[in-house]
Amino acid sequence: MISKVFTAALMGIDAYPVEVETNIERAAPYFGIVGLPDNAVKESRERVVAAIRNSGYRFVYQHRITVNLAPADIKKEGSSYDLPIAIGILAGQGELDPLAAEDYLIVGELALDGSLRPVHGSLSIAIKANELGFKGLIVPAENAREAAMGSPKTKVYPMTHLTDVVNFLKGEAEFEPFEVDIQQLFREESKSPLDFRDVKGQEHVKRALEVAAAGGHNLIMIGPPGSGKTMLARRLPTILPLMSLEEAIETTKIHSVAGLLPPDHGLLGVRPFRAPHHTISDVALVGGGRFPRPGEVSLAHHGVLFLDELPEFKKNALEVLRQPMEDGKVSIARAAFSLSFPAKFMLVAAMNPCPCGYYGDPTHACSCTIPQIQRYRSRISGPLLDRIDIHVEVPAVKFKELSSERSGEPSAVIRERVQKAREIQLRRFASEAHVFCNAHMESAHIRKYCQIDEQGKNLLATAIKQVGLSARAYDRILKVARTIADLAESERILPEHLSEAIQYRTLDREIP
Repeated sequence: MISKVFTAALMGIDAYPVEVETNIERAAPYFGIVGLPDNAVKESRERVVAAIRNSGYRFVYQHRITVNLAPADIKKEGSSYDLPIAIGILAGQGELDPLAAEDYLIVGELALDGSLRPVHGSLSIAIKANELGFKGLIVPAENAREAAMGSPKTKVYPMTHLTDVVNFLKGEAEFEPFEVDIQQLFREESKSPLDFRDVKGQEHVKRALEVAAAGGHNLIMIGPPGSGKTMLARRLPTILPLMSLEEAIETTKIHSVAGLLPPDHGLLGVRPFRAPHHTISDVALVGGGRFPRPGEVSLAHHGVLFLDELPEFKKNALEVLRQPMEDGKVSIARAAFSLSFPAKFMLVAAMNPCPCGYYGDPTHACSCTIPQIQRYRSRISGPLLDRIDIHVEVPAVKFKELSSERSGEPSAVIRERVQKAREIQLRRFASEAHVFCNAHMESAHIRKYCQIDEQGKNLLATAIKQVGLSARAYDRILKVARTIADLAESERILPEHLSEAIQYRTLDREIP
């Protein structure tokens, strides 16, 4: 007898439907799975047989069982096929009506005792089930909250055991679909325990982070060890504009596919903050692999990617950042397919001013020579540095500031100013394609929206000639000055806005 059960597989961060066709016939004993399964899918044979028998159902050993995963020309991976394969076999054996599962999309991993274990990507699968118009989606109970976020029409049925699924499809047991108030959950998940008020001192660095957040600018902090660079970077997401529900769902999809979504969270409402170690490989950073998985740049989508000790990262890893920083996505091509992962993130990097870490620190003597400092800084390539608009120095915090009882400005207040500046930019770029904030401006946009008067031109000329700024800093200064003017709600870029922007080009200055 032939039975058909519907499930789904992941391709990138999206799902596509898979038909699990099961044929059982009287022949020499055999149990095979075809349709380009990987080892995890092949091993499902052992899990499925044990789960069926330990759940009290018979398994026809003296028959030939062939399971086909269609479409058969696309690789299948993972353990989410266990449950649909088991249901297909039970339907083929006569335990179930072969048509009982035709209106449902089914996913789940089976334990040997028949209980269900969670799978990756249930949000993407729920969105696909909703698009295809399935009556219901059957998932392990741990995936129900996540799946319910993506299926406003398709009902989500959480199950804990194989017998629950069989009884439900037979009509012998009723299960209430899992429901969630998406807006309420979004509000709850949008709260962060971090706040800028916890940071003592460093007022000019906080200002630089505010400017970066307001214009979407990439930023690098240069300072000695222990000056608070990581603490400041971790609080940057708290002053970025609140995520929209669409952004939250897209970000959650990426973390769900990667298996990084906490089990008690159905949604990521706070902008992500990713801080990979400097030993990370280029594939782990941008994504890929035999079965492509999102890398750190995609996990930071709509959030912040923080690279601490930037010069210590492998050169290859830093160079592969350039394409996603430019395009906002990572494109991966294979012989059989090509896909892309979204990667719109703010890059925040941190580094010491020199190998020993104390160049320019008034309280510690630097032991590095000028050539050593130049070699250290040259590990960051010019093309990558060209994509970082703001360079800010982070000095060591003085004891007086550390011991002060006065709290800093809260993140909520800073975020209000950032949000107003972003709204100004959205109105400005309403007619421009693919430009949503000042950091996205190209040369043509800079000439159009960043015009300055003669006094401003003279100030820039002086900065380039006397301070030692390079010519490549010119456009970056104008973009940052435009953001500073937006924070001040000024239509024109004034000399004071340019003066502040010039201060944010530390690495362009010559080492004295």
